[in-house]
Amino acid sequence: MFRAVANRLGTTVQASVRSNLFAKPQTAATVRHVTYVPQSDEEFDDSCVTYLNRPNITGWQIRSFITHQHGEDLVPEPKVISAVLQACRKVNDYALAVRYLESVQEKAKADTAIWPYIVQEIRPTLDELGVFTPEEHGYDKPELYLVDTEDIH
Repeated sequence: MFRAVANRLGTTVQASVRSNLFAKPQTAATVRHVTYVPQSDEEFDDSCVTYLNRPNITGWQIRSFITHQHGEDLVPEPKVISAVLQACRKVNDYALAVRYLESVQEKAKADTAIWPYIVQEIRPTLDELGVFTPEEHGYDKPELYLVDTEDIH
């Protein structure tokens, strides 16, 4: 019984593959093309801020944005970072805000001047929202950090 069903299914699949092989090629009118419109850096930042300032943004959308942005080869501008922090506040996700700051700090390690500049620029937003930087939380040191290794007791 199974062999008969498999043979019928096999001939149906073979017939559809053959018909697709000899099908008429699609014309340019029937094929969809996605066009890439280059954006300047400011237009890109403004589109990010506009996306994050939506009143009905969800935590999943913020996480998706952060994941996509972290995959890009760039350190976000301070206004984008502030918009992410404001969006995290809208959904009441303090942990996401701190983890986002950690990821930005990690991306900014290439140049030692970038992270202090970012903190200086987003400091008003951090103070307004009550968010601490990873250094203020003590995340820059191991949990059982000791200044002197001889000072165990």
